[in-house]
Amino acid sequence: MIEMKNPMSPLDRWKTDIQKGKKQLAVLIDPDKCGQDLLPKLLSHLPEATTHIFVGGSSVAPGVTHNLIEAIKRLVDFPVWIFPGDAEQISPAADALLFLSLVSGDNPEYLIRQQERAATQLRAMDLFTIATGYLLIDGGTQSAVARVTKTLPMALSDPDKIVNRALAAFYMGAKSIYLEAGSGAKNPIPTTLINRIKKQTAMPLIVGGGLRETQQIESAWAAGADMVVIGTALEEALSLTNS
Repeated sequence: MIEMKNPMSPLDRWKTDIQKGKKQLAVLIDPDKCGQDLLPKLLSHLPEATTHIFVGGSSVAPGVTHNLIEAIKRLVDFPVWIFPGDAEQISPAADALLFLSLVSGDNPEYLIRQQERAATQLRAMDLFTIATGYLLIDGGTQSAVARVTKTLPMALSDPDKIVNRALAAFYMGAKSIYLEAGSGAKNPIPTTLINRIKKQTAMPLIVGGGLRETQQIESAWAAGADMVVIGTALEEALSLTNS
């Protein structure tokens, strides 16, 4: 009898790619902006470097995320990870869920209460979760995240506080860190901050918000980002939001 080996989890596979020096590019699809009618257009224009699809938004109606993920999986073979705005945006159709805790803010609703609501659903699902410390950083505009969560982004004038908050997430058991400048941010996360947090935490690091140019993405990778997330730039290029 041949003993079957357990397949690698999405997190283990990501860590293996990091060890090999392979950088990741995730395209974020917001169900509020890209319905199934616009999906084929967007997916046909994915950047060549794309490795993952993220699905999620600040406010999405129940069931929409699940239906969109199933539609994506019929069209492309990329791993689909949920980037949830709340406990309603969970689907067993995804390959993984970023189990976010908004550690940059002090609103208990997004520190633990939404996670508590999701726990019962997750227990009944075969959905891999990646505990992620989510930090909203000032990107020069008011983001949907700040508006919905009623929290303020962390100021770049105090980088030590940002680094310490990321470290706190690490010591609380986070398996990855997500630095977010906000959808449509004027300014992406500074490379100096990316580099400091990567060195201090040594965890898989996701960076998103305000990344519109290839050089910005490459600079984020070079500074220590293991995965870069784009969304608004691609939507604007394809005029999805105005269709």
